[in-house]
Amino acid sequence: MDWQLLGLSFITVFLAEIGDKSQLAAIALGGSLKSPRAVFFGSVAALLLASLIGVLAGEGVAHLLPDRILKAIAAIGFALMALRLLWPSEVNDTQE
Repeated sequence: MDWQLLGLSFITVFLAEIGDKSQLAAIALGGSLKSPRAVFFGSVAALLLASLIGVLAGEGVAHLLPDRILKAIAAIGFALMALRLLWPSEVNDTQE
């Protein structure tokens, strides 16, 4: 097993999930229901399933596209998301 890759994956996903809306939903459910353990295991199962789907989809795409093109697509996608965050679209104020 590649321990460096395991650690990098853990840190990346952990930092990406802090303050995520799924974490806020887990906080709300954990505070309002009588079984925080069930909320914990349900949240863990959901994150594991979402991660499995992402890894399998990534592996499938990696077989179809060359590594260089895949990295370029990812870089362009992240750049577009960054630009979108820097310059949000105009929101129509219809409620007055």
